[in-house]
Amino acid sequence: MLQELSIRNFAIIDELSLSLEEGLTVLTGETGAGKSIIIDAVQLLVGGRGSAEFVRHGEKKAEIEGLFILEDDYHPCIQKCQEFGIELEEGMILLKRDISQSGKSACRINGKLVTIAILREVGAALIDVHGQHESQELMDETKHLSLLDQFGYEDIQPTKISYQELFQQYEQVRKQIRSLSENEQQMAHRLDLIQFQLNEIQQAGLELHEDENLMEEKSRLVNFERLFESLQTAYNALQGEQAGLDWLGLSMSNLEHAAEIDASLKEVSESAANSFYLLEEAARSIRNHLDTLEYDPERLQAIEERLNEINQLKRKYGATIEEVVEYGASIEEEIETITNRESSILTLQKKEASIKKDLLLEAQALSETRQQWAQLLTKQIHQQLEALYMDKAIFEVRFHQKPSSVHTEEERVFKKDGADTVEFFISTNPGEPLKPFTKVASGGEISRIMLALKAIFSEHQGITSIIFDEVDTGVSGRVAQAIAEKIHTVSVHSQVLCISHLPQVAAMSDQHLFISKEVVHERTKTYVTSLEERERIHEISRMISGVEITELTLEHARELLELAASIKSTRV
Repeated sequence: MLQELSIRNFAIIDELSLSLEEGLTVLTGETGAGKSIIIDAVQLLVGGRGSAEFVRHGEKKAEIEGLFILEDDYHPCIQKCQEFGIELEEGMILLKRDISQSGKSACRINGKLVTIAILREVGAALIDVHGQHESQELMDETKHLSLLDQFGYEDIQPTKISYQELFQQYEQVRKQIRSLSENEQQMAHRLDLIQFQLNEIQQAGLELHEDENLMEEKSRLVNFERLFESLQTAYNALQGEQAGLDWLGLSMSNLEHAAEIDASLKEVSESAANSFYLLEEAARSIRNHLDTLEYDPERLQAIEERLNEINQLKRKYGATIEEVVEYGASIEEEIETITNRESSILTLQKKEASIKKDLLLEAQALSETRQQWAQLLTKQIHQQLEALYMDKAIFEVRFHQKPSSVHTEEERVFKKDGADTVEFFISTNPGEPLKPFTKVASGGEISRIMLALKAIFSEHQGITSIIFDEVDTGVSGRVAQAIAEKIHTVSVHSQVLCISHLPQVAAMSDQHLFISKEVVHERTKTYVTSLEERERIHEISRMISGVEITELTLEHARELLELAASIKSTRV
């Protein structure tokens, strides 16, 4: 949920801080008070298009911050943040966007500077904004298949995964066939190239970790003088007249005599003896190493040349010797395949045909599962539309390619998500043909259809917050009450922020925010007040009457609140 929202120097808003709650939050107020400006700010916060016009007159920049709390450990936004290297702490995501006078934006997620594209991608998993005339996800036919898959996720996803695994194999084999079917001249050029590369790699006779070992040896030769001097000094300090071992030997000998007199000194005497023998062994090792040291400029030259050869191979074929060797093995297989091109193509074609048969079965199973869930979705949407007084409306999930209509494998078009193309169709009036959602013209009908769909899909989409910006425009009476109840139904699964002019919607709210504006020192300022019970009655009464608040409208407001409380109590 969106827990905290902070807006500074944005349009007519000077400074505004909101603490938002779960459930349904309704924003009401006079026209022009700034309700839609708050929604505009939220849209910008999640990657909407920015402009210098949003910056309050006389200020250098507009600032918007939003703190989101993720209660689900598997929320899709978490995976998005991991993909972009954004650290999360206790399921909190802080989005921040600044817009300067020049119109440039600075976007941050949990303090990390990100692009608008990344902000938009993360924001899409957090907030879904719906306006009366917006082209929403639900109204985009390219998203209908994924919405159906989300609706029937538990059944559809396992079949979809099986299909996609086979599809990946199918595409890989087809790619190999296309590659081998290129014209002979291109294939000959390719064969010459990779044969040269393989010879170069094989002639180098690379050994794993060879470069690392050579670098160590090079370091010893380059620093020969320093190494020799350090070892010689260390040896002289230990061995020789009046050197360390002489004094330690003298100490050891005297401690042995002392321990014979005082038994409590035996442990100290043994420690001194052990130290003497360890250092004596160290001195011998240093002497032996000194004897083996030899500066060989020819060897250094040979190492330099070998490292240069290895580096050239790594620049061409891989970042490490292991990668170069692996590349050599891969092109050796490719040479074998190209050399026996005709037989290789035949083998791959047989493999393609075999996979295609299995893919066809998986596609059919996936499509049949989707059709079963499409029937259930259709039934549920009809129930939702009936509750919104659109009982004459007809909804249909259309499959543009069905298993029953495909008689041969050649006719089948396989795609990443299956062989189906799905689109939602609807007819809102008896006698009218079914049309795509994008052809539905009436604003009131669009609002109700969208709410019916959202009431179903909000449970499956995983969106943290949903914003409805005056989607109840153009309705009244019993339809207004039905819309109010439906918006509250959506808020059961997702936090909902709703701008509304309907008293029925305001009465159903769990949090009621009143937006007002005032001229202070010849500047307009917007204020937000969280209304208590008495204030809610007064505001809902104003929404009912429009002009004058009377005892009758106050009583009507109380009745609406009592009705709303009764409806909500039955859904707990």
